[in-house]
Amino acid sequence: MSEKLEQKQYGLGKNIILGFQHLFAMFGATVLVPLLTGMNPAVAIFCAGAGTLIFHLITKGKVPVFLGSSFAFIGVIIIAAASISGVDTSAEGFLSSPAYQDALPYVSGGIICAGAVYLALALIVKLVGADKVMKIFPPVVTGPMIMVIGLTLAPTAFDNIINAPASEAIPDILWMRWVIALVVIVTMVVISIFAKGFFKLVPIIIAIAVGYIVAALMGQVDFSGFQGGANLGFQVPGFYLPKFDGSVIAIITPVAIVTFMEHIGDITTNGAVVGKNFVKDPGLHRTLAGDGVATMLAGFMGGPANTTYGENTGVLAVTKNYNPLTLRIAAIFAIVISFFGVFSVFLGSIPGAVMGGISMLLFGMIATIGLRTLAEARLDFSHSRNLIIVSLMLVIGLGLSGGIQVTETFTLSNIFLSALVGIVLNAILPSDI
Repeated sequence: MSEKLEQKQYGLGKNIILGFQHLFAMFGATVLVPLLTGMNPAVAIFCAGAGTLIFHLITKGKVPVFLGSSFAFIGVIIIAAASISGVDTSAEGFLSSPAYQDALPYVSGGIICAGAVYLALALIVKLVGADKVMKIFPPVVTGPMIMVIGLTLAPTAFDNIINAPASEAIPDILWMRWVIALVVIVTMVVISIFAKGFFKLVPIIIAIAVGYIVAALMGQVDFSGFQGGANLGFQVPGFYLPKFDGSVIAIITPVAIVTFMEHIGDITTNGAVVGKNFVKDPGLHRTLAGDGVATMLAGFMGGPANTTYGENTGVLAVTKNYNPLTLRIAAIFAIVISFFGVFSVFLGSIPGAVMGGISMLLFGMIATIGLRTLAEARLDFSHSRNLIIVSLMLVIGLGLSGGIQVTETFTLSNIFLSALVGIVLNAILPSDI
């Protein structure tokens, strides 16, 4: 636990490389959310970077966190925009239809209100006290929560490898993608274990570079985005101002209640990796406020809601470099690339098999942090109480990976349900069984 934030400081050049490493980790997921909802990817990248800087400002620069596009809001964004525009969500290409695009400013208004809910929750935590809030999250609850967060992400790693390439120019040869992923994994393992000095801190960048070269030699890299040059230069992201509608606000804002629980899990996970109690310092109210203000900024700019990213927490676990400055450098890079198409095209050309190989280790690292939390708490699993709580949390969290849809516009996520079950059982089960 001692090899944490107080560690060796690196020069600007090395910190830039470390920042790029975090940028690679967050890019795919942050861009995927706007692609699934019809929002602008460049705006999402800008909001992720700007939101991260705001988060660090509010949390006194102490928490090594990167904020990216929240997957929890995907469903309600589509439903809200469809309700305003009247488009048929089963129709092909409805995301790009003029009516749907014209409805997105109303979605932004709902996202702003969701961010305001975060601020209200932050105030409640401040008044009640983080210690009282966290009493309902002992290790027997937080350990499985962290494991669920990591293992819930695990299928996406394999999806990246298995799914056919989006470009018809790339041959759909599954064994090639598995070979590429294996090369990436082996490279990361070798660098992490045997490399010396600074190279030991950048296994992800090295693995991506090796994987990209191997994929290119096997014909698995789509270079078509670099052709023509029309979208490679300077371009201002498509920002737009929000509009407000009561029905849209009612659809989107309840999601903030669910993501509140996920936020606690993410901050707990990040703190477990770093070995710091961020709930106490800088305080859970500050991390919630940082998330809320960042989400409100995204709403005002036309981007999706922000959230803390497990991918970047995984990078922390792999590299053991916990300097928050590295995340701020990554945020600055995210802002810069949102104005230059060539960077987005390059990052987008990284094959899914490469990122799948990277993700297998990143997400596994998060899950093992949950195991470490249980081990360090020295929980006795001969006690039925501990066994029941952990067992049910894991089964519910992993079995209900899609959550439970309560209404057309409201879904309880698997992480929320798993945490809720753990909290309730921890409160009602006798401590002596």
